[in-house]
Amino acid sequence: MEIEIKLRIWKMDDLESLVRCANNKTIWDNLTDAFPHPYTREAGLNYIEKASKEYPVKIFAIEFQNEVVGSIGIFPDTDVYRKNAAIAYWVAEPFWGKGIATEAIRRMVKYGFATFDITRIYAKPFGKNGASHKVLEKTGFLLEGILNGTVFKNDEFLDEFIYAIRR
Repeated sequence: MEIEIKLRIWKMDDLESLVRCANNKTIWDNLTDAFPHPYTREAGLNYIEKASKEYPVKIFAIEFQNEVVGSIGIFPDTDVYRKNAAIAYWVAEPFWGKGIATEAIRRMVKYGFATFDITRIYAKPFGKNGASHKVLEKTGFLLEGILNGTVFKNDEFLDEFIYAIRR
């Protein structure tokens, strides 16, 4: 059963929802340090401004029941990695377990392959983020490898799992 979500361009009207949803340490714990914590209005303004100016669009708001509940992006690589793109996403904690991330990833994979000259989309969740591993596997991503202790987050070394799906 397909869940009713929309992937759409970020709008300045989304700022309050973005800050409310993103200002969560549990979400931050599973993302790179480039994702700020605490998540401020200024961070939200910068994010929306950057995301809404890119063409083709690379970062989308995830909308569920007329509310922004997360974000998903695809980021094509360059140079010898130019046939690859990273996918990154987060969903607000109150909306976990509803299939939102699963559906957003499915749609983003289709969009990525249709929009960019790529043959592989990959994700690199931290080892302890089991929920993200399950979502990636459910959407057809295969585990390509595990890099032991390569991530340093919250004063500890974490494993990095590499999942990918090919055209």
